[in-house]
Amino acid sequence: MLHTILVTLLIIVSIGLIASVLLQSGKSAGLSGAIAGGAEQLFGKQKARGLDLVLHRLTIVLSVLFFILTLAVTYVGL
Repeated sequence: MLHTILVTLLIIVSIGLIASVLLQSGKSAGLSGAIAGGAEQLFGKQKARGLDLVLHRLTIVLSVLFFILTLAVTYVGL
């Protein structure tokens, strides 16, 4: 019973984690910007604002939950 609940929560968290990563805006410069002289953007202090900040924090929370639930499913499954 507990194993089924944990697996269901793990699936929900996994889908949420995938969605939060895909909804984040990509960094436009990327590796080519760093090579071409965009290092100030790469190492600069850019803070996420608005929706990007919410998605960033949500991704961190969901990834920690994913890790904990994965360990819990493994422990309960033994």
